[in-house]
Amino acid sequence: MRREDLPAPETGIVLTHFLTVADVPRSRAFYTDVLGGEIVLEENPCIVRLANAWILMNPGGGPTPDKPDITLRPPEDEGTASSFLNIRVADIQACYQEWSSKGAQFLTPPIDRKAEVRCYMRDPDGYLIEVGQSTGLLQGILADPPAGTG
Repeated sequence: MRREDLPAPETGIVLTHFLTVADVPRSRAFYTDVLGGEIVLEENPCIVRLANAWILMNPGGGPTPDKPDITLRPPEDEGTASSFLNIRVADIQACYQEWSSKGAQFLTPPIDRKAEVRCYMRDPDGYLIEVGQSTGLLQGILADPPAGTG
């Protein structure tokens, strides 16, 4: 393992995304085999470098001295999300085709929202992942606000 493969900056900060997973090998396979990430560390924690970011994965568990009163567990209700991973791609149609052929389960095909074309999928633990390609946004065109807002 090389230092430059780890999310350990010599200066400044690096943003990573931690996922509590039910089955580390299954999740590791999704982020490497389907999305094309590179395994940096197999487990404890599992670290996968995905493009210019890192996904850290570990099983859930109870409180620890540095996070008292906090229990980590994968999502329990796929109908509710308070955050999601956002992946920006250069060619959403190509990603949609490739990742679908590798087993990714998308909620819908890519939908044009003026500013971007996007769709959502879930990882094996049910985490929501947005996959989007900026289109109109690059020319200053914003997406329509969601129905029922402002």
